[in-house]
Amino acid sequence: MLRDRPPVPRVTDAKVALSERQQRRRRWYFALMGTCLLLLVLAWNLVRFWSVPAAVAMSAVAAVLAPVAALVANWRAGG
Repeated sequence: MLRDRPPVPRVTDAKVALSERQQRRRRWYFALMGTCLLLLVLAWNLVRFWSVPAAVAMSAVAAVLAPVAALVANWRAGG
């Protein structure tokens, strides 16, 4: 009879709460989007006076960061 029982879950087996995972994704999203915005503002308000290719490169990095931030924000959003 004792063999038919399912194993008792331990506290260490518990998954991280959904709200904690959402908070972590939200922090990453805002950090990435903040970096994206900072790169764009610096590129076209400051760096372009010294080097247009550097400003374009910073804009390209910012253009890649935006979709990466969206992917991070929605990674395993359902559970």
